[in-house]
Amino acid sequence: MEIRVLGAHNLESATTRLTSILIDETLVVDAGGLTSSLSLEEQQKIGSILLTHCHYDHIRDVAAIGLAMSYFNKTINVYSLPGTLEVISDNILNGVIYPKFHEIRTPDHAPIAFHPLKVHDPVDIDGYQVLAVPVEHAVASVGYQISRDGKSVFYSGDAGPGLSSCWEHVTPQLLITEVTLPNRMQQHGVSTGHLTPEQLAEELALFKKSKGYLPQVVVVHLAPLFEDEIRKEVEQVSRDLGAAIFLGHEGMKLSL
Repeated sequence: MEIRVLGAHNLESATTRLTSILIDETLVVDAGGLTSSLSLEEQQKIGSILLTHCHYDHIRDVAAIGLAMSYFNKTINVYSLPGTLEVISDNILNGVIYPKFHEIRTPDHAPIAFHPLKVHDPVDIDGYQVLAVPVEHAVASVGYQISRDGKSVFYSGDAGPGLSSCWEHVTPQLLITEVTLPNRMQQHGVSTGHLTPEQLAEELALFKKSKGYLPQVVVVHLAPLFEDEIRKEVEQVSRDLGAAIFLGHEGMKLSL
């Protein structure tokens, strides 16, 4: 399983992109920095997108990839909670902001096909075993365990304190999760459903207690304004836990 971090931040700039992960060049998880990170040839390889929740920085490029698919004469499958798909349909692919790519035929197929998912109900998507697990956030959200050929990654999406509720359902070799804010902004993180390094340490300690091991950890959804501060605090967590914990970055490649 080859994983590429397309976007690792919560703000977009000339050097940072919104959150998006690409697996084996075909499966996308969250679509914040999707089309801005890939050539048109690379976009044509995509078969499916998994969305964790409805916040704009995770769904933005669904519209852009839908437009691309209308030219490529191809359908891309979009999976998420029913409520997330409804938000996209009502507010973005609504025939005003962008065409209803999940309803129109151009010329004889819909560029986008929506597929609602149920939590804790494993499904096969393009040869991957995918399990949606609820996570704590400001809106209804899930993380995804994605498995194939004995390899497994769990991507939490945005998740605040209480991430450990997922641990009984997942057994990944790689955990991609969020750390949005530094420790001094913990109160703001709690109120908005985001983690600090200190809170991540607490969640990982519970993982180790439950599972007896710690996977490799990559943190994303970083706030660029505080990234240096977050980096130092994450490095301390890595030392304290004796774990491999790294900050994600645009273009980062991981192999399982």
